[in-house]
Amino acid sequence: MTVAAGSSGACLIGISGANEKARWGAWDQFADLAPAGYARSVQEAGGVAVLLPTDQAVTDNPESLLERLDGLILAGGADVDPASYGAVAAPVTTDIRPDRDRFELALAGAALEMELPLLGICRGFQLMNVAAGGDLDQHLPDRLGHEGHRTEPGSFDAHEVELTEGSKVAGICGSRRLVVSSHHHQGLGRIGDGLEVTGLAVPDGIAEAIEVEGRNFAIGVQWHPEIEESDRLIPALVKVARERMAH
Repeated sequence: MTVAAGSSGACLIGISGANEKARWGAWDQFADLAPAGYARSVQEAGGVAVLLPTDQAVTDNPESLLERLDGLILAGGADVDPASYGAVAAPVTTDIRPDRDRFELALAGAALEMELPLLGICRGFQLMNVAAGGDLDQHLPDRLGHEGHRTEPGSFDAHEVELTEGSKVAGICGSRRLVVSSHHHQGLGRIGDGLEVTGLAVPDGIAEAIEVEGRNFAIGVQWHPEIEESDRLIPALVKVARERMAH
């Protein structure tokens, strides 16, 4: 049965998932998954979380899926394939998922065309830049001289971010200075068309937040708000999605 967005009164927020080897109970096999923090944050804000597995049919026609949703989160995950922005993979760029890249790039582009509320997180933040014609720095430690954004794989690092005064993200977060949790070794290179960098890491100055000009809610952040109890970004996405349902 085809269900139009918001037709049941539920605010449906899609969360892009990864296809990874996983273990549970007696099973050890590939599964479509996303860390529980994404769904929990959406649910606590009053939305309904919908996991979006990579789907070639949706890649070819993303509107067929997005017209059923009220908002979209592009979640974190593996390195983005450099081929998606016309580059050759460096030795440190590993474990790429080209099918997922194509799927999420299609979702990002269509979401912006449809003005669907969009939040990109970590990998999703980077994909928003690639979708807009930008590229990525494949290994920030080579440029920064430190590994402070991913000291140990599998653990988050805390650092400060300074947000642009008057930006949407600063208004949502309620402060121009935040302590955030990050886990990444790649970052934005050339900034894509129509994007404004509205947050920088302290003290190294790498891009940590972007906004799409002229959109009501199209924000990307390099950090992981889904693990923070005090996060305001995911609740703001759900709020805007719910308001969009009413029109």
